Amino acid sequence: MTRWGARTASHAVIVLITLCFLGPFVWVLLSSVQPGSSPAAEPSFSFSLTNFRAVLNWDTVYGPLLNSVVISGSTALLTVVVSGLAAYPLSRYRLRYKRHFMLTLLFSTGLPLTAIMVPVYAMFFRFQLYGSVAAMVLFLTASALPFAIWMMKNFMDGVPISLEEAAWVDGAGWFQSLRRVVAPLMAPGVAVVAIFVFVGQWGNFFVPFVLLDTPEKQPAAVTIYSFFSQYGQVAYGQLAAFSVIYTTPAVLLYVLVNKYLSGSFNMAGSVKG
Repeated sequence: MTRWGARTASHAVIVLITLCFLGPFVWVLLSSVQPGSSPAAEPSFSFSLTNFRAVLNWDTVYGPLLNSVVISGSTALLTVVVSGLAAYPLSRYRLRYKRHFMLTLLFSTGLPLTAIMVPVYAMFFRFQLYGSVAAMVLFLTASALPFAIWMMKNFMDGVPISLEEAAWVDGAGWFQSLRRVVAPLMAPGVAVVAIFVFVGQWGNFFVPFVLLDTPEKQPAAVTIYSFFSQYGQVAYGQLAAFSVIYTTPAVLLYVLVNKYLSGSFNMAGSVKG
């Protein structure tokens, strides 16, 4: 295959994948502003905000979105802190079983979370933690740690150890050097880990659905289930409007930090001599 043919084939594949994602997205946008929407949404000039008015209330949107922010934000914050402390010795010290530990972390990232939900569900009942948001956040943090530690360790390897040695000469301890030297230099990496964890938990449906007992505690990902009735009827218009509102915070977060994340570590001139 010639170079032109390979480029054309790759572009065709990219266009095909884009269309596969763009089709459902266009359907959601059209259905959200058309009254009486159905699965076969067709372009028309009759637009209405009725679907948005129907879902913009505390029980349907505001409360679940607040729960999503609390659960996803708390999980991301705890994961960043714990993974940073765990990645520091893996990056800076010569540990005997470091390679085996890193391979174990890599293997853990491939384990499906649904495979352990039955024993986790039983454990939550045994220790009377069923319905506790704090306990669920700790479980979500533990499930996100293998991937976060692996990424954080790789980002931390990019920070020259000579900068820490200079801080140690000035009397700083390992925690001070980690907080004042390493963390600021690997801020883009920390942001990447935080956003990956936040977005992953933002769309997590199964764990809150299983471990939380009341709708008042459940995030927006579980609220989507309320648009499907027990008789198979679906409020497509309201579901589409809710989906637009639900995805907006994640999209805005990506847009706001995109420029920040696109920058690389700029440590030129930080080491002298």
